[in-house]
Order: sequence, then C-alpha cells, then structure tokens
Amino acid sequence: MALLQIAEPGMSTAPHQHRLAVGIDLGTTNSLVATIRSGIPEVLSDEDGRQLLPSVVRYLANGNANIGHKAQAHQTTDPKNTIVSVKRFMGRGLKDIAHAENLPYDFVDAPGMVQINTVAGVKSPVETSAQILATLRQRAEDSLGDDLVGAVITVPAYFDDAQRQATKDAAQLAGINVLRLLSEPTAAAIAYGLDHAKEGVYAVYDLGGGTFDISILKLSKGVFEVLSTGGDSALGGDDFDHRLFCWINEQARLAPLSEHDTATLMVKARQAKELLSTNDETTIDAILKSGEIVQVTITAHTFAEITRHLVGKTMNAIRKAMRDADVSVEDVDGVVMVGGATRMPHVRRAVSEFFHTIPHANIDPDKVVALGAAIQANLLAGNRAEGDDWLLLDVTPLSLGIETMGGLVEKIIPRNSTIPCARAQEFTTFKDGQTALAVHVVQGERELVSDCRSLARFELRGIPPMAAGAARIRVTYQVDADGLLAVSARETRSGVEASITVKPSYGLGDDEVARMLQDSYSSAQGDMQMRALREEQVEAERILLATQSALDTDADLLDDAEQDALAKLVIGVRDAIHRSNDTSLEAGARQDALHAAVQALAKGTEDFAARRMDKSVRKALAGKSLDEI
Repeated sequence: MALLQIAEPGMSTAPHQHRLAVGIDLGTTNSLVATIRSGIPEVLSDEDGRQLLPSVVRYLANGNANIGHKAQAHQTTDPKNTIVSVKRFMGRGLKDIAHAENLPYDFVDAPGMVQINTVAGVKSPVETSAQILATLRQRAEDSLGDDLVGAVITVPAYFDDAQRQATKDAAQLAGINVLRLLSEPTAAAIAYGLDHAKEGVYAVYDLGGGTFDISILKLSKGVFEVLSTGGDSALGGDDFDHRLFCWINEQARLAPLSEHDTATLMVKARQAKELLSTNDETTIDAILKSGEIVQVTITAHTFAEITRHLVGKTMNAIRKAMRDADVSVEDVDGVVMVGGATRMPHVRRAVSEFFHTIPHANIDPDKVVALGAAIQANLLAGNRAEGDDWLLLDVTPLSLGIETMGGLVEKIIPRNSTIPCARAQEFTTFKDGQTALAVHVVQGERELVSDCRSLARFELRGIPPMAAGAARIRVTYQVDADGLLAVSARETRSGVEASITVKPSYGLGDDEVARMLQDSYSSAQGDMQMRALREEQVEAERILLATQSALDTDADLLDDAEQDALAKLVIGVRDAIHRSNDTSLEAGARQDALHAAVQALAKGTEDFAARRMDKSVRKALAGKSLDEI
C-alpha cells in the first residue's frame, strides 16, 4: 500500500525533510516562541538564555526602538515613549481602552484603531506588535539556523474579527507567514492533552496580563472539541496591578501624581503582586520624583480582599461558559491553569473551590500556550510524526447574522459553532423589479439589528428584474480557521455575485461583549415579541404593495362600491402599521391589531384575486382551439 504524506496546501514536505515552524504566544506582559525539536516542544531562548521576552517597545528620537528587556528598563524613566501591554490596544478605539486616563501615553484617537504619539512619530499598536513579533522571528531563525516556513500565533478566545485581523496584520508586517491564529486556551489544551493523553471534559482558565478566557473543551480519542468559550478581553493581571496601585495611593494619601511617579508606582505595584504569590506580606518602598516617600506594607490577605471583585468577574464568565456548553461542575474532569496571573494564590483557591478539584498547573503557565502552538505549527507545516493523529475543533465566540426586512437579524452562524465552517441561506427580493440587494453583516445575540454590532455592508447589483419573491439570492458565510469572516451573495438564476472579507474598523469592548450576551438572556421574550411585530409589519407592507399593484392593473374589474370598500381596508392596514410603532402599547397587542387588519384586507381581496385569475386564464386561452389547449 502506498503512503501519502498529507499537509496544508503548498506546505508538503520532501521525505525526511523537517520544515521549520514555530508557535508564538504574543502576550500582554511577555511573549515567547517555541518549536519542536526531536519530537519535543521547547521554548527558545535569546543569546542570554532568557525565554520570556517582555512585550515592551521603547521608541527613540532617532527613529530606532528598543524591544524587550532593554525597553522595560526605561518604563519609569521614559513612560511616554515606552509602550507596555500593547495587546490591549489591538483593534481598539480610545473609548474601548480601560483606565486610559491613567496611562502615560499621548493617545491619538484616529478613525479605526487608536494610535500613540511618540518621539519617533505616531505609532499604531499593529506596528508595535510587529516589532515584538519580528524579534521573536529573528530569535527562532538564529536558534534553528534557517528561515521559517511559518508560525501559529495565539490570540485570546474572545478576540473578535478586528483584534484577530490586527494580529494577523502585525505578523505580516514582521515578515511571518501565519499558518493559523489559534485560541490561547485551545493551545494550552493541546499541550496538556498530547503530553498526558487525557480524555474527558476540561475547563481551561486563562488569566494573562491583559485578557481573561475560559474555554470548556472535550478531549476524546485525539479530537479537541471546544464546547464553548467566554471571558473578558480587557481583564487581566494589569487590572490587579492597577487595583494595588490605587490602594497604595489611598494608604499613602498621595497628591495627584506626575506621569513619571505614576509609572514608578505601577512598576512597584506589579513587583509587590508577584512577591505576594510566594510571601504572606511585602513592603512597597518608593521615593517619588515629587520628593514624597512611600512606604506601605500589604498582606496577601488584604491583596486578595481588594481584588476579590476581579476574581468574581472571572467566576461569572465561567458560569456562562458552562451554561453554554451544557455541563455542570460534576461533568468537568479537570481544570488547566494558563497565564502568569494564575500564579496568584487566591486566584487558584477560587478556581479550586468552584470546581472542587486541584487545578492542573504542572506545565509552566507562562509557557504552556507557546508549547501548544508549536505542536500545532509543526503539524500544519507537514511534520506529522507517527502517533500525531488528532483533530482540532475550535468555535466562534458570537453569532453572525444578516439584516432582513424590518431591521430583523437572521442568524446564519450561531455562536459556539465549530470552525472552520461555511453556512448558506437563501433570501429573495421584496419589491417587483428589484435589481439590487443590500447585505448588512451583523454580530450579536439579539433579534433586532439595532441591538447588535454592525460588521460590514456591501451590495449585490445586476439582479435581473423579476416579480417580488422570484429571485433566489444565496448568501454564504465562511469563517476560516483563524476565526475571520468572509461573506458572499449570489443570485442563482443569473449568476451575478458579490462578496466581502469582513475587516471591521475596531473591536468590541469587553462591556459590549458582556452586554450582548447578558441582554440576549434577559431580553429573550421581549425580543421575540418585537421580532413577531416586525415580521407582521413586513407582511403588511408586502400585502399593501401587492394590492396597489393589482389595482393599478385591474381596477376595472371592481365597481365603485367595491373599490371604496377595498380602499377602506387599505387605510385600515396603513393605520394599523402606524399604531404598531406606538411604543407606549405592549408589543403583543400591537402585533394582534396589525394581524387583524392584514387578515381583513386579505379576506377582502379574495374575490378580486379570483376575478384577476379568471381574466388571466381567459387571456391565455383567447384564440386557441381545444386541440391546441
């Protein structure tokens, strides 16, 4: 029997040739690059033996930049030009950035994504991230001694289209061929699942420097199936630092701080947080540029109390994800801890108490994501070793739909659908002779377009003029393995087609994502009533158009009294449509009144429709013999 080596298109390898691919964890606080050597995943080090690269870039007046440890050393001395936690700005507008007023940067609220003004000019978060990625790429090529065929880059599960696209753009700018964007919790599950051959339902709790993700996964016979995802794309270790910074301010009763002193105390707060992971208490000592001396002691218990609400936010996200996956605590076989922020003892305690089990943390939480990404990259590059027989099934975090008549949302790809996926649905025209159709792509869980997020719009033109409802327009949504969306529309009879790759200007805020999901639960009944009302309004408009078209053509079939009676029924429907927009009345009552008016018009036109049919038949038979018929 002949053996076929299977790889991604264009990535097939020659026999015995190992193609160099890496996994990159582009983190908020630190970034890493890992690869497979002799079948074992390992994180690559720089020339000084350091594996973690601080995700920090410092811009210089001569146009150059320091990246990593060298930049981090100037975080307090040059805060305006030293960019930290840039991942939080990816695909974001200024209004989406938490605590923006406390950050030392000179933000430029440009259309689309926020920019930062530095001594080297205005910089985009994509450009800054690209410099971090380029440093990791160079480290990999130096360590491996050859060029890379590509990389798998990890992103938070809750990153939306804009944030994922911004990450992909940064990689392209850094000269990296992206084999796939992979969700961070899924990467961690790959590392644990393959190393320990685990099966069952697992929760992956991923608390990084700037993002929190919870994923519920099912591992079975080499299949990694993501059952649901949740989280907060603006919650992470930085928020614990900020809360401790505020506590220090309160205890020391400090006057308003300069940018330099703010940066100094933020660094001290982060150091104290890290020390409290292994000590019962620590003292924060600092001499500020203003001359004030800060010396406060904090215990691990106090730190846990002042950040209890942040841990509580992660617990709420876990409950939602478990409801979505339809699993209980008893169904969960284990919990995997990911991200440097999970080293905080009170975070581990809270997770352990919730799931009634000791979480898995035997792989370094800082490295596990990069190691999982390296395993996936190795397979995508075509380096499939014996026993590497597994399948990865990720999911979409929010529903994707299309606007239909009446401002309604028709969901085409429901949230938590396995990706990559493609789904299609047929639509038709609303008016006679309609030659164009506007396609409005939306994201969210609500029934009305006004309650969801607009992603993109495009038009399908060149539809042959037909009677309303005769055209058949097939709209296809495709979500690729990176979670990015493409939409196409095609009129099946004529073959005219239009398409768009969705690249929204910037991403959903964390509160907006949470609001979308919460509102979808709390407003479900009201949404369904409003949907039924809108559908009735669309039906009313349709029957009015059809009635008017019939009168324009065949009014002579009716006598004056019949025309007057029909006119009154038409007025009744129009009045009912007008009253149906009165929000002081309950939606169900408005729908019932409109439905009654529509039914009255439909019944009142039955005889008229029969006469028109008779006329059409007589016209079709005129001048023809019985044999011809």
